[in-house]
Amino acid sequence: MWRYLKKYWLFFILAPLFMLGEVSMDLLQPRLMGRIVDEGVLGLSNGGMGDVSLVLYTGLRMVCLVLFGCFCGIMSGVFANLCSQNFGNDIRKDAFRKVMYFSFGQTDRFSTGSLITRVTNDITQIQNLVTQCIRGFVRTFLLFAGGIVCMLSLDLHFGVVVACAMPLIVICVIFFIGRANPMFTVLQDKLDRLNNVMQENVSGTRVVKAYVREEYEKERFGRANDGLTDTQLRVLLLFSYMTPIMNIILNVSVVAVIKVGAIRVEAGNVTPGDVMAAVTYISQILNAVMRVNMIFQTVSRGVASGRRVREVLDCEPAIADGTFAGNTAVRGKVEFRDVSFSYPGMGGERVLSHLDLTIRPGETFGILGATGCGKSTLVSLIPRFYDATEGQVLVDDVDVREYTLRGLRDKIAIALQKSEIFSASIRENIAWGDPAAGEEKLRHAAEAAQALAFIEEKEDGFDTQVTQGGHSLSGGQKQRVAIARAILKDAEILIFDDTTSALDLKTEAGLYEALRREYAGVTKIIIAQRIASVKDADRIAVIENGRLAACGSHAELMESSEIYRDICDSQLKR
Repeated sequence: MWRYLKKYWLFFILAPLFMLGEVSMDLLQPRLMGRIVDEGVLGLSNGGMGDVSLVLYTGLRMVCLVLFGCFCGIMSGVFANLCSQNFGNDIRKDAFRKVMYFSFGQTDRFSTGSLITRVTNDITQIQNLVTQCIRGFVRTFLLFAGGIVCMLSLDLHFGVVVACAMPLIVICVIFFIGRANPMFTVLQDKLDRLNNVMQENVSGTRVVKAYVREEYEKERFGRANDGLTDTQLRVLLLFSYMTPIMNIILNVSVVAVIKVGAIRVEAGNVTPGDVMAAVTYISQILNAVMRVNMIFQTVSRGVASGRRVREVLDCEPAIADGTFAGNTAVRGKVEFRDVSFSYPGMGGERVLSHLDLTIRPGETFGILGATGCGKSTLVSLIPRFYDATEGQVLVDDVDVREYTLRGLRDKIAIALQKSEIFSASIRENIAWGDPAAGEEKLRHAAEAAQALAFIEEKEDGFDTQVTQGGHSLSGGQKQRVAIARAILKDAEILIFDDTTSALDLKTEAGLYEALRREYAGVTKIIIAQRIASVKDADRIAVIENGRLAACGSHAELMESSEIYRDICDSQLKR
């Protein structure tokens, strides 16, 4: 993490320097108060006659020193926060940037809720750690060391009290921190679980309501929240035992200082003002040690969170960038050579097995098969959402691993099964395909996607705001917006992953007719469950259990493929 702090080295230095000024003022106060008592009130050097002018003068000095200390404290806080907030801002941006380049497998491994916790709460804990180190820790150490020096300068016998109290304080701190430290990692894991439940319920609220599962989800959230609360309570209870024990040691130490001071005053070695100053110093010393309790809580939380954030920052994207920019003579060709694929964490179980397939440039290519046969997995290898476990995937006769990710994905536009719609206007959602597109191009893409009619019926047209997740649009409207976004990109390969499932047959037919007429040179790969969606394609691949069972035109497959005929019979001859 040091590389993130180096940018703000000036703030990192100024914060403790100003804290030194604040603590110095705190350490001067007891001596000045002792002088007021000894000379201004008791008049020890003036035959027992007090000196009001000395009281006023010294009191005014104390007020000025307090104001200066206050200024130093404010500046210390300002620089500490400038350092920690900018430091946290940089880490949060880098962590989010890492997450954006994670493969699907890496995102699944961390879980969405955990990544949210790490980028938000965990980084906040690290920020608190930085603030505590350059401000709280410095203040504690200076008060502790300075208080001991100042108290011993009054009389060395006061050191006996410190020597007796310190081991008790240290043992107490070590015991409680040692017990609490492992709980902070558990605490963050519990927060992960809570965020996962919350994220699932917010995004899936319609399903929860449709199945009247509110009570069940309330119980599930309650269990996750109870787990978090129980862990937090254990930590807080542990430290609640610590505070009174430390207070007892503090009060006993104050009494001991008064006793030692009384003996030394009677012997004529110290003055009453010195005893009063010593009581203040011992309070500062032991309060500084007690503050270690809070510091170690912050440090323990920060260290635990730091480990979790480093896991994200140190995690190299599983999909590594190649070096080829993507300029090829061939445009729109896709080839699978002896491709096999297994999802991470599935014990090597193959989803695709030794699959060979070539999709020609400009071809409309359908992919058909039963649910779970590997259709979506197959096309997800083209833009490298995953890499093939065995074999090669080639785009324009170049292995996809050799492309830069940007160079490869610029060639491809994809509309997924789940239409991802963002909380923005319809215009902005479609313009993801090409942010620089003009109004005419935007309307043309919407018209080809059969979306223009419903968009123009809305009061604000393209500027209609869409709610989070696209819930203000119907399923068919969301799919058409997603299709328009893909068409707008002007890519050489267009992939529809069961993207027309919510469209009626007339709208779907209009879409494919527009694609054939206006995007004839674009390679179109259509994954579908319905024969009607792919029967007019140039060729159709039938996938069965991760293998290529048959490939040809509709007419050819009706002659040669029993599997294809069975699917046709089940759908078209009802």
